[in-house]
Amino acid sequence: MLNFIYFVIAAAVIALLYSVVQTVSILRKEEGTDRMIEIARAIQSGSRAFLNRQYSTVAMFAIIITAVIALVPQLGWKEAVGFAVGAASSAVAGYASMNVSIRANVRTANAARRSLKDGLSVAFRGGSVTGITIVGFAVVGLSVLFIFYNGNPVDMLGYIFGASLVSLFARVGGGIYTKGADVGADLIGKVEVGIPEDDPRNPAVIADNVGDNVGDCAGMGADVFESYVVTLVATMVLAYSLPAVFSLLGSRGVIYPLGIAAVSIIASIIGVFFVRLGRSQKIMNALYRGIFVTAVIAAVGFYFVTSYLLPARYVLDFFVDAIIGIIVVGLIMGITDYYTDTPFRPVKSIARASTTGSGTNIITGLGWGLQSSFLQTFTIVGALLISYSITAGGIGSAISDFGLFGIGVTAAAMLSLTGMIISVDAFGPITDNAGGIAEMAGLPDEVRQRTDPLDAVGNTTKAVTKGYAVGSAALGALALFAAYYAYISSHGFTSLQINNPLVLTGLLIGATLPFFFTSFLMGAVGKAAQAIVIEVRNQFKRKPGILQGTEKPDYGKCVDVVTKEALRQLAVPATIGVLSPLLVGFILGPLALGGLLIGVVLSGFSLAIMMTVGGAAWDNAKKLIEQGQYGGKGSDAHKSAVVGDTVGDATKDTAGPAINPLIKVVNTVSILFIAIIISFHLL
Repeated sequence: MLNFIYFVIAAAVIALLYSVVQTVSILRKEEGTDRMIEIARAIQSGSRAFLNRQYSTVAMFAIIITAVIALVPQLGWKEAVGFAVGAASSAVAGYASMNVSIRANVRTANAARRSLKDGLSVAFRGGSVTGITIVGFAVVGLSVLFIFYNGNPVDMLGYIFGASLVSLFARVGGGIYTKGADVGADLIGKVEVGIPEDDPRNPAVIADNVGDNVGDCAGMGADVFESYVVTLVATMVLAYSLPAVFSLLGSRGVIYPLGIAAVSIIASIIGVFFVRLGRSQKIMNALYRGIFVTAVIAAVGFYFVTSYLLPARYVLDFFVDAIIGIIVVGLIMGITDYYTDTPFRPVKSIARASTTGSGTNIITGLGWGLQSSFLQTFTIVGALLISYSITAGGIGSAISDFGLFGIGVTAAAMLSLTGMIISVDAFGPITDNAGGIAEMAGLPDEVRQRTDPLDAVGNTTKAVTKGYAVGSAALGALALFAAYYAYISSHGFTSLQINNPLVLTGLLIGATLPFFFTSFLMGAVGKAAQAIVIEVRNQFKRKPGILQGTEKPDYGKCVDVVTKEALRQLAVPATIGVLSPLLVGFILGPLALGGLLIGVVLSGFSLAIMMTVGGAAWDNAKKLIEQGQYGGKGSDAHKSAVVGDTVGDATKDTAGPAINPLIKVVNTVSILFIAIIISFHLL
């Protein structure tokens, strides 16, 4: 097995080498005019400043928690080291995700001066550095820790807690910043003074572009890094802790999820080179081609890894479970695409509803968002039932260790495509920034005619990957829950049934937790947006020449205002995720905590889908009108769509995506501290 670990590490090192080569290639490309370079430097400076201040705040929490874990006898230094490494790894993933994006944006804008094909190439290659770096870095870390802990994945729970906690901070802080800046810039620019998006006369425009990087790059990078490692470790823990699985598969079953990840890394790197614009000039087709090639190559690799690691009698069963994970990715992406892309009925109906006012726009968008969670749920349900039944001997069979491990394998296979999926996601903020740079630098209209479709597709890809992240959170959390239940049942807490008042109490608390959590995020976005609006109004009053183009706005002041407000609002939502399971566990016990874990997944999954998909549909309905439908820019329909998009911004890029790390933090905290909770209740 040591030789196989070396293969896994080699695959991860190849990923990191690929990222280095692509980064050098991108940095060699021209940045454009002096004005473009000036704007790009301002975005880079603001992005780094926010991330440095955010992670300085997070570091204080991390140091305190590391000390607490080290001092608790049931945990100790191993878990403390794991937590510190996990937290640092998640932070590095966030930095890495943003580092290339803030350099690729201006180069994408410059490439778009030549052709749409060149613009797509630079933007996607920049995004691929983010995606491939995340999976390479994660697999190297997991492999080294697996060796360090002598093949015991249970000792790696501190690592995933550290990754989850920093991910929650990054998602919350970055989400509040990006949408506070975006909403504030839209309200003061489009609604109050009637200037276009990304107009250089808007003092908040640089803060808006900074937000794309700290929220959609750094935040998403930390988020998906966490989802990736949590799901892999959860599946490894199942293989190690479920008696029937470990007795028959041994360490081969434990290392199997890392094998799935390794072959998918190679598949993702190959898939990147298939993303190119064809004769149809359809950008989305180019991106989907890369995903399809990656999925096919990964599927072939899954078979060889399964055949090499597992006994012959189990090869077909677990190979099919892994294939189900890939199918789930395709279904989730297809469903999300339908509800968020401009050619389809939901977005068209929202745009049409805008002709009768903001109210009908919001009502229609909310309706489609609510509906979208239905099909997503059935996709996950189908995957659970089929993957469980294949390895358990049927859906109606008794609780089976192999069936639970089969669910974990499906989740691991689904997350294994992260390298390519995040490459597609990171493409979005790069193209968004590129369009903003083109507008602010005064480039010809033909350049915006190339960056705008890239931006519109990027908006859809961000929605698709958020759906992917939320779906993975549900499957990963269920794998964690299986490990949690296996532990508490071995200590006598077996009556995890709905007719138990403690379980029902925990279930209700868990179900309401995502609503309570997101209420703070929605309020935080509102406060940050208000701060931006007030600052921009004051600048317009102090410098009346800004709107005439005779005076220069103070972009840095807006960046500073929204940074302070985002960090001020950061602590409470993050604290909710950590304290909720501890309070329920110590006050009500392991059974109530088990109910909470079920409840937070049940409501959190649907709420996150509704918010992310509905928000993206509102956004693309606005873009559809801006392309000339229903009166185009400046029309009454456009003004109504801007209001709907403003609501959707807070749901799709702040509140909705933050539910994903919330689910994971609640689960990892519960598993990490369950031994202490059980000891407390057995006193």
